[in-house]
This record gives sequence, structure tokens and C-alpha cells, in this order.
Amino acid sequence: MSLAPPHRPFAIKALNLVGGGLGRLGLALPSLDEQSLLDAAIRRAGSSDFGGDDFLEGMRVLLDSVEREADLSTLGRVSCRETLLRYLENRLRLTEYRTQHPDVAEQAIERPLFIVGLPRTGTTLLFNLLAQDPDNRVPLSWEVEWPVPPPEPETYETDPRIKDAEKLFGNLDRLIPTLPAIHEFGAQLPQECVPINAHEFLSMQFHITFHVPSYQAWLNEQNMVRSYEFHRKFLQHLQSKYRKKRWALKSPAHLPAIDELLEVYPDALIIHTHRDPGYVMPSLASLHYAFRGMNSDSVNPARIGRNVMDAWSIHLQRAVEARRRHRDKPEQFFDAHFEDTLADPVDLLRRAYEHFGLELSDVARGRMSAFLAANPRGSRGVHRYAPEDFGLEIDDIRRRFAEYADEFGVALST
Repeated sequence: MSLAPPHRPFAIKALNLVGGGLGRLGLALPSLDEQSLLDAAIRRAGSSDFGGDDFLEGMRVLLDSVEREADLSTLGRVSCRETLLRYLENRLRLTEYRTQHPDVAEQAIERPLFIVGLPRTGTTLLFNLLAQDPDNRVPLSWEVEWPVPPPEPETYETDPRIKDAEKLFGNLDRLIPTLPAIHEFGAQLPQECVPINAHEFLSMQFHITFHVPSYQAWLNEQNMVRSYEFHRKFLQHLQSKYRKKRWALKSPAHLPAIDELLEVYPDALIIHTHRDPGYVMPSLASLHYAFRGMNSDSVNPARIGRNVMDAWSIHLQRAVEARRRHRDKPEQFFDAHFEDTLADPVDLLRRAYEHFGLELSDVARGRMSAFLAANPRGSRGVHRYAPEDFGLEIDDIRRRFAEYADEFGVALST
């Protein structure tokens, strides 16, 4: 199997061609200069208090890595600048709102339910099903992208920010036509925690969308407590006017930071998903290829394969070590294997709820079953990829992740 080149509509080809010419003349546009970004965010928000300046270190490492290593196209520069501006503007608006409404800091977050695990292990399916439980509050994409003011129940389905998010994700699907088959995005779909943590510039999101090995190496050395403290403030803000029994959250990015997650959320309930890494790594590489192909005209599939293997070797080893350290908390962890998720995801969640001492109501189960019936597997296209597309071999992958597979009894497909 051979990879199709990144999708390039004529207008994007023209934009990248013109921008590339200007870049060769020394005019890299739009600007990714730190001060330019900060000043633009301040103008947009009408405020200058970012809630502290600890985030600047990560932002500087990221910007340096992007400029030196990512080889961004003009579209990639536009995408990068607008994404960073949105996060910076959100920081300003969140800080201002919290200052004006100090009661937000008193919001309690009790027994949040986290799905963690390798990407492509059923995390999204389980997350979508958890969203069907009326007792669960999940962050939707539109409120993560534009969190201020906090959403209210009366307008949660009609908030004008939904249309802004529909435009944002609609453009993403047009630029990456293969994306819906890999991972569906939508304004009113549950959103994982990666973009929340990205506001603190401590997130693997940037490594997925851009070739930034220096930033990822720096990130691997960071303590993530500060990122989870921001995450907690973000959730407090979102629930300040619209709250339910518990938060249901999801991200593979939590895997290397289980210790830090539990430091900030000591009563967290964690569903840890598992699947044969031999199938996960090529699938994950294809996701990187799709996003990086939107932002650069020089993506290297074999390099992506190596990036994915190197990064997740570190992430999974840390997860294994963290789970060993927290063996005294069996009531807070539930292991979900991919085969069980595929066979009967509603029953798997029933067992998880029972393990955590939660009630899965008949209403919730009915809504979960209805969701499955309305969204059969593969209904948004077939995700096609092959290990050799990324210079990978299944047996080599399994050898590298053998300790993880042994630790959790992960079944290896033949």
C-alpha cells in the first residue's frame, strides 16, 4: 500500500507557492514572533493579564522548534498562528472572567472520570458513549475553543459559538478529506483534553500537528502538574453555570502523566484502554501524516513512523511505571481491552461503573445503545493505512512494547 500525497486544493497550492516565494526572500508570513503573538492576543481580548507567565517557556520552545524544524507551508503558518492566538486570547479572557467572578475558584470537581490509553484503542467510542449518560458532563469542542463566557444550560444547544466551531471544523475536514475516517471532529462532539492542556503550552497536540522534535523532547522532561492545574481551572470555569454529577474526560495524552493527573485530581476514576501496539502505531502514524500534511509540503512518512515509536515508547513506559506505583488504588483503575470494547462497549461501561461504585441508569444505557445503532463502525469511511507506509514492521513494534503488553495482558492479534 502506498500513501496518497496530502490533499491540496488549487487555492491552497497557490497560497503556499506565493508564500514560499516570499519566504525565500526573507519574508516569512504570517509572523510567528513571540511578541507579535502576545500583542495581537492582547488587542483581541482587550486585556493584558495572562494569569502568570509560566506558559512563556513552553511557548518559546515551541516557536523555536516550529521555525527551525517544522518546515511550515504558508497555510501551516496561518494555522499555527491562529491556533496559538486563540489559546492566548482564551487565557486572557479566562483570567479576566475569574477575576470578576472569584466564586469560580470555589467550584468543586469530584471523582472525574478519565479515559486514558493509547490512541486507536477505543477511547473515542467509549468517550462518545459516556457523553450519552445524562449524569456526565463532557467538554464539547465549541466550548473548549471559545470558553468565555461559560456556557449556560438554556443556550447550550444554540450558543452562537457553535457556528464558529462548525466553520472551524468544516474547514479542517475540507483540508484533510481523510480525517473523518481517522478521527471525527465536530462543534458539538465531545472534545478530549489535549487542546485544554495546550493553553498552557504543555501538550502533545503540537507534536501531532507539526514536526517539532525539539519541543517534544523538552515536553518529555516537564512535570505536568501545572498543566493539570490549568486544566482544573478550565473545568471549573465551564461548569460554573452548567454542572452535572461528574466530568467525563478523555485523552491519550494523560498516559505519561498519570502521577500528575492524580496529584491534581486525587479522587479521579481512570478507565485505561489497551490494544495490540502492532496495530496502534501505524494507525497513529497515519493521523500524524494527515495533520502534518496539512501544515507542511515536506512530510516524511518514515520520519513520522520513527517519531511515533520514539514518543510512545516513553509515554507507555511512564504509564507502566505509574500504574505500578498506584497498585494500592485498584478501586480507581479499570482496564478496558479493545476486544471487549468492540464486542459490547455498553456492557464494558456497565462493568466499569460497577467497579467505581457508580450507577449506570436505564436511561443512560438506552441512550448508549441508540448511539451505537445510529453510528455503526466504519460509517464515516474506512481508515486505510499499512505499517510499511511509515517504515514500520508489526513484529518490531511488538518487541519494543513487549513490557507494556506483558504488564496488562494485551492480546496480540495474529
